[in-house]
Amino acid sequence: MGLLEEIKKKTEDEYKNINKVVLAFSGGLDTTIIASLLLELDKEVITCTLDLGQKGKLKDIEEKSKNLGIKKHYFIDAKKEFVKEYIWPGVRANAIYEGSYPLFTAFGRPLIAKKLVEIGKKENAQAVCHGSTGKGNDQIRIDAGVSALSSMKVIAPIRDWGLTRDAEIEYALEQKLNVKVTKDKPYSIDENLWGRSIEAGPIENPEQVVPEDAYEWTKPIEQTPSQPEIIEIFFENGVPKEIEIKGNTYKDEIEMIKGISAIAGAHGVGRIEHMEDRIVGFKSREVYEAPAALVVLSAHKDLEKYILTKDELFHKVYLDNVYSTLVYEGKWYSPLRIALDKFNHEVESNVTGSVKMKLYKANASVVSRKSKNTLYDFNIATYNKGSSFNQKEGGAFTKIWLMQYSTAYKMKYLKPNK
Repeated sequence: MGLLEEIKKKTEDEYKNINKVVLAFSGGLDTTIIASLLLELDKEVITCTLDLGQKGKLKDIEEKSKNLGIKKHYFIDAKKEFVKEYIWPGVRANAIYEGSYPLFTAFGRPLIAKKLVEIGKKENAQAVCHGSTGKGNDQIRIDAGVSALSSMKVIAPIRDWGLTRDAEIEYALEQKLNVKVTKDKPYSIDENLWGRSIEAGPIENPEQVVPEDAYEWTKPIEQTPSQPEIIEIFFENGVPKEIEIKGNTYKDEIEMIKGISAIAGAHGVGRIEHMEDRIVGFKSREVYEAPAALVVLSAHKDLEKYILTKDELFHKVYLDNVYSTLVYEGKWYSPLRIALDKFNHEVESNVTGSVKMKLYKANASVVSRKSKNTLYDFNIATYNKGSSFNQKEGGAFTKIWLMQYSTAYKMKYLKPNK
């Protein structure tokens, strides 16, 4: 029995009321095979491609779609929406999962789900379709978004039909589909404005050093410039509004991210290699490149420390971790995430100022910061003559501050022997 016959047998009853499907289409092997199979199942297929800042000739994907016999394709430039509605809220929340991953793919998936649903409703489709596997996180993120925003069915053929790469290649050759199937790629890549992920191949062995050819956005430290570069990032209400690099000023949010990514990557900044706990329950070695994300998030956290109160900072660490976990686990469309965004919008309302970052030999370090909203007072902090801080008051403060703790210690550990 061929692949098509197997799929027909599996889906005949389940898909009998589905006539029209919106497919998230990249033009690669998986989504090309899925599109072809859906057409063979007599489903009307509408393809959709989002530009989130990934490289490549994205508009050429429409031609691939037409060559399959698909009559309608949507190309959506969603970069600005991606930055303003997903990345910038993530900056306010210092969104990094398990201290390492800046969540760029996790931010992109709920936006993809949103656009699939919008097109599905516009076209009166009964289902949306994506090419995620049953082992990954993206199946959950997209399914969660579609489920929250609509009642449309979700079809995930790689997962639901048990498609394997060998079977896909065989089918592609039989159908003479226009995809490269003769040589297996060593890596699986996903990228957008905020970062790039590299999976599969030698990376799957945690004991092996990541091969240099896995990286594209960042230089190895041996090839980085011999002199450091200072860039300045200007924040307003907790998000970047302007950057200065080599005397050039960037104000457009997309150009800001691209500019930081290019200069930081040239200095070797942005490589991430860590063991990650996936949603589906197993550990995975993950390799990322996120130069702009790491630089911006480092600068933002420093500016927060300069402006926010001790209590705000203390509790925000916990809430930022909650936020990052929610996003990672596909809970973008949850009341708690929305509430945390409102909290962050209020807390960050005066996180306005600038931070200078030094980029040098794979490090991004803060060298200075300034803000009109800072709680830092030089006249209080200085140890020099003329300080407005009355040191004599420190003795009384210290005695009251320690009263309970010193009393408790004496009672518990310094009791006289009876």
